[in-house]
Amino acid sequence: MSVVVRAENLSCFYGIVMGVNNVSFDIESGITGLVGPNGAGKSTLIRLMTGQIAPSSGTLTVFGESPRNNSNTLSRIGYCPEHEHVPNQLKPVDWLRSLASLSGIRWRETKLRSEEALDLVGLDRKDWGKRLGSYSKGMKQRVKLAQAILHRPDLVILDEPMNGLDPMGRKEITDVLVKLRRNGTDVIISSHILHELETLCGNFLMINWGRALASGSQSAIKADVDNWSEQAVICSSAPEVVAKRLGELGQLKGYLIEDDDLIVWLSEPETFYTNWMDYLGDCPVEIYELRNQTKSLSSIFERVTQ
Repeated sequence: MSVVVRAENLSCFYGIVMGVNNVSFDIESGITGLVGPNGAGKSTLIRLMTGQIAPSSGTLTVFGESPRNNSNTLSRIGYCPEHEHVPNQLKPVDWLRSLASLSGIRWRETKLRSEEALDLVGLDRKDWGKRLGSYSKGMKQRVKLAQAILHRPDLVILDEPMNGLDPMGRKEITDVLVKLRRNGTDVIISSHILHELETLCGNFLMINWGRALASGSQSAIKADVDNWSEQAVICSSAPEVVAKRLGELGQLKGYLIEDDDLIVWLSEPETFYTNWMDYLGDCPVEIYELRNQTKSLSSIFERVTQ
C-alpha cells in the first residue's frame, strides 16, 4: 500500500512545551485511527499534517511533500476540526458556496457541489434554509464534514467528528467515511470512541506523551504490545509528581494518569520492583497502592481513548 503520511524524527515544541517528540511513523492508504488521551499530541500531529504549523525538527510529508505553505498538497487535503467555528448568520449552502469558490471551484458549480456534500453527510434538506447559528451540535458537525469534502480531496483528516451526534448520526457519518474510502479517498480520524474506531479503521497510530507508541493494523499493534515493557499502576496523592520522578530516573517508557492512578510502562521492571521504595521514598506524596498489571490491546485502547 502507498504511504500517505510519513514522519521521520519529527518534533514540534511550543516554546518549552512539547507537542510531539522525535516520532517516526508511516500512515498508509486507507482509514487510519489516531488514538491517545488528551494532551498526547494528536492535535499537534493534525496541525502538522494540515500545514498549520511547521516542525521544530525532523520532517513530515503528505503525499511525499511538506504540507506547510504548499498549495498543491493542501488542495488534496480536507480538514474537519474538532471545535465549532461556523458563521452563525449564514445558511449552510451559502457558506459552502463561498468556501468552494475560495477553493477554486467555478461559481456556477458551487451550488451543485454544496448540495451534493450536504446530501452525502445526511443533513436533512428541510434544514438547509435555517441559519447555522440555530443548528444543534450534531447538525454543525455534519456541515463541517461537508466543507471538508467539498473540493473532493484525496485525504480527509477529521478531529473528533462524532462529537454531538446521536447513535444514528454516528452510524450515518461512519457510512459516509466508508463510502469516501470506497471512492478512493484516504481518511485519518481522531476519536475517543473506541468501538467506532475498531470497526471503522483498518490501521491505527497510537500516541501518548508526544511519542508514537504503536502503529499499523490491529494485529501488528497487538504484536508490538506483547513486546512492550511491563505495566504497573501506582495509586498516589499526586500521580504527576510520581511520573516526573520516575521519568528523571529513566524508569518510564510511557504513562497515563487517571484520577489518582498513574499507569506506567516500565523500562527496567526488575530494577523498579527491587528499588521502588528508594525511588519514591522521598517523594512528597502518599503512595496508596502499587500493583503489577498486564493489558491486552483492547484494554490499552480503552485507557488511551477515554
